[in-house]
Amino acid sequence: MAGSDSVREEKFSLKEVLITFQSCLTDNQEILTDSYVSGWRGLVRFMNSLGSIFSFISKDAVNKIQIMVTHRTGENGEKYETLQSMVKYELDNNLVDLQRRAEHPESGCRTLLRLHRALRWLELFLEKLRTSTEDSKTSVMCTDAYNDSLAQHHAWIIRKAATVAFCALPGRAAFFQTMNVGSTEQVVAMLGEAMPFISKVYEITEELYKQHNLLELP
Repeated sequence: MAGSDSVREEKFSLKEVLITFQSCLTDNQEILTDSYVSGWRGLVRFMNSLGSIFSFISKDAVNKIQIMVTHRTGENGEKYETLQSMVKYELDNNLVDLQRRAEHPESGCRTLLRLHRALRWLELFLEKLRTSTEDSKTSVMCTDAYNDSLAQHHAWIIRKAATVAFCALPGRAAFFQTMNVGSTEQVVAMLGEAMPFISKVYEITEELYKQHNLLELP
């Protein structure tokens, strides 16, 4: 990845996010790391297309994406081909700080967990947008999604700042325009296609982390 500038320069494409999350899953339901990272690049473009409102999340996501790319392109890159192989490799080789942050603060497991938590917020928010009506308030939808996901992992001062920032969100029509799909009906239809894949990727990751007691990594 060339850095956060390249993420900002390209336009967000909802269709691209649909395709990348669809391609995340292998036939045996493992998640391909490269496709997961590509999907996240698209989601960062979505957040950046709305200005600085989501910068407290998107900047962290860009950092986490870069860490994952570094793992993937490193000497043990093949161990990071899927999220499942990454978890096995890092746990087998004691490369994860399980109790407190110490020797491995940028482990793939910890880094991915932060993206995983943020994906839940975006999943909830995009689903609310999909099922919303013309007069629905995006600030309320976004805040509700945040409170049901990321908020529990953020300090009070970040939660407060986020809630204030969400009040400045543009209306539903502006959100749909940034998706570069077409009419409202076309956006809703494509969100309907995309959400099951995003949800499936989230669910498989959640179960993987739950099986290995990794959901609360420091």
